[in-house]
Amino acid sequence: MKPNRFMHTTMWAGAIAVTASIAVAQDGPPDEVTEWTFQPAFDQTDAGWDNGLIPWVEAVEKATEGTVKIRVEPAGALVSGAEAFGAAAAGLTDGYAGWGSVYGGDMPEGMLAFGMAMGANNTDEAWEVMWGNPDYRVGDIVQEAAHARNLHWAGWTNQGPNAMFTKFRVEKMEDLEGHKMRAGGPQAIFHSTMGGAPVSMNGGEIYTAIKLGTIEGTYWDTGGIDDMSFHEVIDYAIMPGWNPAQHQEIFINLQSWNALTDWQREKIDGVFEETYFETSRLHAEGVEEALQILRDAGGEVIMLSDEEVARMREKSIADVWPQVAAASDGNAKGVEIFKKFLEDKASAQ
Repeated sequence: MKPNRFMHTTMWAGAIAVTASIAVAQDGPPDEVTEWTFQPAFDQTDAGWDNGLIPWVEAVEKATEGTVKIRVEPAGALVSGAEAFGAAAAGLTDGYAGWGSVYGGDMPEGMLAFGMAMGANNTDEAWEVMWGNPDYRVGDIVQEAAHARNLHWAGWTNQGPNAMFTKFRVEKMEDLEGHKMRAGGPQAIFHSTMGGAPVSMNGGEIYTAIKLGTIEGTYWDTGGIDDMSFHEVIDYAIMPGWNPAQHQEIFINLQSWNALTDWQREKIDGVFEETYFETSRLHAEGVEEALQILRDAGGEVIMLSDEEVARMREKSIADVWPQVAAASDGNAKGVEIFKKFLEDKASAQ
């Protein structure tokens, strides 16, 4: 069994434990139903809708025995996708799904939750460094930053590799030099560090920009490239990409969160881990499907060699991670923990 993200190592015995169990037994679903409205940074076409947010919503409603109901509106229904994070923080909506830092710069610590350049390789490793192993717990840093912005981090999913999808071949990191790619936030940090020219633009503009030659490709979660029809305009997928385990977060407005009963909050926190692994599995299935769609369209999937991945990881740690660390004190602490995590992994092999 994987350690629970809220599990404490200190055990209290005797009367305290008995009192706690009685209190929990006396608690239960409230009589009133709380109705929330969420707007993510994306709409129903994004892989994060069916494979990330909606399974979490369904799990929350089931766990709270129907005492929390969540209506999900697509990006643009209430505010733009770029404004959705801020809307949840301001209480204009009750919650948000997306990337807390990646494109708007709203929360630098969100880069730790999104995933480090050449950091965790998969779902299990990401869980270990963020929540599962008490030696690391980078998730606590992100949660503290979320609370400071009037939000509570309540959900997480691994969307699979965030890779390079290009009109040109990439077999080594030097092949990115000079090429214009759509990239935001940590993607832009990575691409510029590799000598490329990052271009910022909304997701809906990428397809046309590639088709017209304005840019030569994009960074994107692999399982979502078919949803965006990128297979029609790009020639190559470069795997495992710059971030082998890109993540998406779910945040709840802190006032909305605190208005719940202790029982409801406990139930919602209780689905964090199970929905993380389930939605990450769903995204992994989407990755294989999307890559096959690209192949069927005449595209090529380029798998970087182990030697090249090692080179890219070394450069990322040396030159990309310090730029992430410089964004905030929390990021600086998180980067050091990620370094320790990789060092411990290497020594254990």
